[in-house]
Amino acid sequence: MSLDPHLAGVLQMMAGSGAPPVHQGTPEQGRAGYLALTIGSLTPEQVVPVASVQNTFVDGAAGPLKARIYRPEGTGPVPTIAFFHGGGFVIGDLDTHDNMCRDICRGAGAVVVAVDYRLAPEHPFPAGIEDAVAAARWVVAHARELGGNDAVGVAGDSAGGNFSAVVAQQLRDAGISLAAQFLIYPATDHALAAYPSIEQNGKGYFLEADTMAWFYGHYVSGFDGDPLDPRLAPLQARNLANLPAAVVVTAEFDPLRDSGAAYAQALQAAGNQAEHIAGPGLIHGFFDMGRWSPGAQAVIQRSIRRFGEVLRGA
Repeated sequence: MSLDPHLAGVLQMMAGSGAPPVHQGTPEQGRAGYLALTIGSLTPEQVVPVASVQNTFVDGAAGPLKARIYRPEGTGPVPTIAFFHGGGFVIGDLDTHDNMCRDICRGAGAVVVAVDYRLAPEHPFPAGIEDAVAAARWVVAHARELGGNDAVGVAGDSAGGNFSAVVAQQLRDAGISLAAQFLIYPATDHALAAYPSIEQNGKGYFLEADTMAWFYGHYVSGFDGDPLDPRLAPLQARNLANLPAAVVVTAEFDPLRDSGAAYAQALQAAGNQAEHIAGPGLIHGFFDMGRWSPGAQAVIQRSIRRFGEVLRGA
């Protein structure tokens, strides 16, 4: 399929802005630019309504972390989701993903707990993933207090999809059961040269190969261990059995397309329930671009709805 024309317009707008690519700037510049692109470009009527939003703290690996709790309309206990934002482990925060969390809360009918984990390069691997595991444990332990029932899932986009996949593996190994995982164009493998989508989509489609290398370099700064450590590359884990049911979303014009699809296939091969929802004509980051693209919005709503069903065991 050809590139979604609405997203093509977004890419043209970005190209015409004169802003340098993320990988040509500092992490601070990247964070400011991402904030401007996401919440900074929202109009009031585009903010997704939910019943309530509460800022709080959850446990991290080295102390409390900022978090934000979103609650849906309705009464009675509902599932709870620990959400980890994307941004290449370097940029992104609670605000950049505020509307995405609202969308998931409303569409899945679940409490969403968004976690502000530590970022690289100030806190390189494994700080961020250790925070994610600790925060997910906290969410599981406090789900009922948060208004949830016993069903707890994890969700995240890009780097947050990586964290969600790793958290699911780590909690399984610790004997903690999750109900579902929602992996939105996840980064699942760092053996990137093996995937055709890197070459096909590595330039001109929002997330570029040079930017991915910049993110990864900051994330693993000082790490001299195995680059295929499953905490970095969940697709490389020796054991993928007995993991929570998964909904994996990919985008056609995304350099991460093939590794995300490979993870869905590997989960299925290991005997797990795993559904792969492909996004024809879409690009990395489309989950925050539904306000510009009806095609993106349709995939967003369909995948969130499906994740809500899987979370409830449907």
